[in-house]
Amino acid sequence: MARIGVFVCHCGENIGATVDCAAVARAAAAFPGVVHSIDYKYMCSDPGQCMIKDAVRQHRLTGVVVAACSPRMHEPTFRRATAEAGLNPFLCEMANVREHCSWVHDRGEVTTEKAIDLVRVMVEKVKRNKPLSPISVPVTKRALVLGGGIAGIQAALDIANAGHEVVMVEREPSIGGHMAQLSETFPTLDCSQCILTPRMVEVAQHPNIRLYTYSELESLDGFIGNFKAKIRKKARGVDEDLCTGCGACVQKCPMKKNPSEFNARLSGRPAIYVPFPQAVPNKPVIDKKACTYHKTGKCKLCEKACEKKAIRYDQEDQLIEIDVGAVVVATGYDVKGTDFFPEYGYGKYKDIVTGLQFERLASASGPTGGVIQRPSDGKVPERIVFIACAGSRDPAKGISYCSKICCMYTAKHAMLYKHKVHHGEATVFYMDIRAGGKMYDEFVRRAIEEDHVRYVRGRVARIYEKNGKLIVKGVDTLLNSRPVEIEADMVVLASAMVAQPDAEQLAQKMKISYDSDRFLSEAHPKLRPVEMNTAGIYVAGACQAPKDIPETVAQASGAAAKVCGLFSKSELSREPVVAVVNRSAPPLFSTCVGCFLCETACPYQAIEREEIKDRNGNVLKTVAKVNQGVCQGCGTCVALCRSKSIDLAGFTNEQVYAELVAL
Repeated sequence: MARIGVFVCHCGENIGATVDCAAVARAAAAFPGVVHSIDYKYMCSDPGQCMIKDAVRQHRLTGVVVAACSPRMHEPTFRRATAEAGLNPFLCEMANVREHCSWVHDRGEVTTEKAIDLVRVMVEKVKRNKPLSPISVPVTKRALVLGGGIAGIQAALDIANAGHEVVMVEREPSIGGHMAQLSETFPTLDCSQCILTPRMVEVAQHPNIRLYTYSELESLDGFIGNFKAKIRKKARGVDEDLCTGCGACVQKCPMKKNPSEFNARLSGRPAIYVPFPQAVPNKPVIDKKACTYHKTGKCKLCEKACEKKAIRYDQEDQLIEIDVGAVVVATGYDVKGTDFFPEYGYGKYKDIVTGLQFERLASASGPTGGVIQRPSDGKVPERIVFIACAGSRDPAKGISYCSKICCMYTAKHAMLYKHKVHHGEATVFYMDIRAGGKMYDEFVRRAIEEDHVRYVRGRVARIYEKNGKLIVKGVDTLLNSRPVEIEADMVVLASAMVAQPDAEQLAQKMKISYDSDRFLSEAHPKLRPVEMNTAGIYVAGACQAPKDIPETVAQASGAAAKVCGLFSKSELSREPVVAVVNRSAPPLFSTCVGCFLCETACPYQAIEREEIKDRNGNVLKTVAKVNQGVCQGCGTCVALCRSKSIDLAGFTNEQVYAELVAL
């Protein structure tokens, strides 16, 4: 016999100004099964919650309906109150008479009647509610961090410093990412290596961090708290345990003209190499495509030079399986090359470079030792043009978004150029200045006013070569679109920040979402900015969207905080609102027909296949099974199930039909 209590909240004037709350309470008292019905000004207050607790005990209520605001706001509050009174919390429901009624209608009898209907609906639902118990999922307190740039480094250190194990996977031979390539960082112009290298070393030496460089994620299975990661540790051709990083093998290698990835292909490197002097780990790797021995079977000079006998030409990839409880994706970004721009010669002019290439030219550890030189002839450019928004905010090129950091690093590059070439002329073509950060606008003003960088508002239409000079043709939109033509020695493109080339494949491998630009998609841009739709996977840094270093570090720490919150308990407790497949006894009588349409539709990959066997082990049928640790209760499988074999706990067909009949 149902014994339902109804509690109508005035919510101050949010509900009371439009709805006659006392009338709603009186009407609810007459509903079948309702034994107690009252209204109160603030039901979520401590006195209001005490009313609910006392009513549950005194009237031996079997269900509670609170007519108030959105369940998203106060449903946990009221369910906690009912639980404290000894009633299963999932026998408490909320009728949303604020967002669904008072806020969208004027005061009047019709509005009150609608509120009464909303309460009637929830009364009929709660009559059919069944006690549910939270789902407990064991948690493996070990985190996997994908990417060893500043985002991955920050996240790994925060998690490790909280006392948890971390496995960091970086596909390059060294950690550091793009930040390691930078000369100086805006707006303080402090040395990038000076602030990054200590953190790189800390990662390598931290007792709670296991570092796998030159490695990639092969696969990821499982669910929150219980992931199984398979990592491919690529063959370096060097025994890392024996290698001391002396560099003798690198010096002896005769193949020194392979394009250096770290120097943005502006210089050469040997076939066996360490990416940069401060690399962590400082152990070389053999580029098999460039190595003479791997191509011809001859040479072996590096092996002869190695006193520790650490060279391993026959070394093979290793597959390492690790159990982890959470994953932080911090795989970073890529930049568009000069060959992306037909109007600028499709990359055929050596003296048109990207911002990242200019960064290497300006760096003391770069190919020119910090002397800014033209790649074509090594001369110092007397006149240089910087082009902002190169590719960014250009729907015609398929990149409609702003790359966010270009305005700032263009001002930095112009400033560095003027500091090193005092008599040189620097011109910046821009669409508009976007300097929205602490001390950012002041930094740009400093470039214009103190370093006398000329800023021209307008697009560059074309660049071509004439008499050894680059002719830059554009317009100045602030001077009635007057044509501007500059004879430059060098042009620097602030080319668009884009997702990694394999971002789409990684997202599909991990079963996480990504947008049309192949950046990873967070669960909610405001309320869940570091969480993915797949529970237990978090995102940090520029793999989610273009961002600068401070924002990247902040997001990485946010992701780490989420992981630490997840690891704060040995078991993860979550609401039992999950899909359930009909499992009538015996299992053979399950109405599931094994079409697995639910499996293809589930956005969380929560549907598994289960074989029903007889006593002899023969498979009788294969049916769907819901992994409750993964299921997020979206109900997609329920809607698509052709045999109506799946129900959603708390929102069963019986409950939903009862709500409809009540109307």
